[in-house]
Amino acid sequence: MKLRIFLILLTTLGLVSVATADIVKPALVEISANTHGSVKVEVRASIEALLTGINAQYKNTQDAPTAEEYDVLRAFQPEQLHDEFEPFRQEFIKQIFLKADGLPLVLDIIDVRIPEPGYTKVPRISVITLSAELDQSTRALQWYYPARFGDNAVRVRQVDEDNEQWHWSEWQWLRKDEPSQSFSLEQIFTRRPVTEVIFSYIRIGFEHIVPKGTDHILFIVGIFLLSTRLKPLLWQVTMFTVAHTLTLALSMKGIVSLPSNIVEPLIALSIAYVGIENIFAHSLHKSRLVLVFLFGLLHGLGFAGVLSEFGMPPNAFATALISFNVGVELGQLAVIIIAYLAVGIWFRDKPWYHQRITVPGSLIISVIGLYWTYDRIVF
Repeated sequence: MKLRIFLILLTTLGLVSVATADIVKPALVEISANTHGSVKVEVRASIEALLTGINAQYKNTQDAPTAEEYDVLRAFQPEQLHDEFEPFRQEFIKQIFLKADGLPLVLDIIDVRIPEPGYTKVPRISVITLSAELDQSTRALQWYYPARFGDNAVRVRQVDEDNEQWHWSEWQWLRKDEPSQSFSLEQIFTRRPVTEVIFSYIRIGFEHIVPKGTDHILFIVGIFLLSTRLKPLLWQVTMFTVAHTLTLALSMKGIVSLPSNIVEPLIALSIAYVGIENIFAHSLHKSRLVLVFLFGLLHGLGFAGVLSEFGMPPNAFATALISFNVGVELGQLAVIIIAYLAVGIWFRDKPWYHQRITVPGSLIISVIGLYWTYDRIVF
């Protein structure tokens, strides 16, 4: 018994460590082409990561050989970090490029905005603004951001200030040290093929669950542990799906909105609740479906935060929203299948399933959920 408790606590500490890993987010790049003959590039990225060479190859910044230097820089005030960035300015400009009809533009950094140091577990995002002259006959732009700086997502806006018109392209996600596809400047708005929108947003939805959505994974596993029978499991997943689809759609339309400092602790608390209820409940009650629906409403607001980073194509809003939800459901299905193959298929009919599988697993989930709740409220 003591050995089992020790193993549970050891597993819990390991999962908490992974869940709180410090990950550098991909850079978000917005390029604005103005009909007055100029182009502006805004790069939202971690300057601390740029200076220390920490990029997408590190799942946790603490794994990088420059982790200590990175942590020191994160505590710097904006003025101090700006001074550290100055010697790096030319290197940054040298490594990136923006081409107009295949010819590189001469970019210049015109502003570097660095926020105050905040919660140290969250990478500080600074904004590096560059500009260049742009011939009004330019038909297309192409962007490159090296893998040594990390992954990046880029989009282009065409701006006609005289007529007060502007239109964004859709995002391109760049991961393999390759330049972007060309962004057309010949049309008011450039649409991607419907199939490309569908597959793009399915991928975003799936990846938000597997492997990035640790909190959503734990919630689904918590639902799975109480009852591995197909019918009650499908009922719970259906209620969760309907709920998060509803709030996701309303949130993306701007009808419903809650700040992340409220949503994120509540999501963590929902995970803890499911784990705790599993420990004391021996069967699924109808009240569980109501709770899963309410928790699904919260998780939908969390999903909205992901989509808000990439935006939604105005002319394919419904297609993108449905595709994202399909990706989320495929991710949830993958989690359930893995859990079923690892546990359900072998032990679900054993008389000791609840005591030896549900209780220890739910204890781990509830401890992590409570830790996240505390962490997200305090910090």
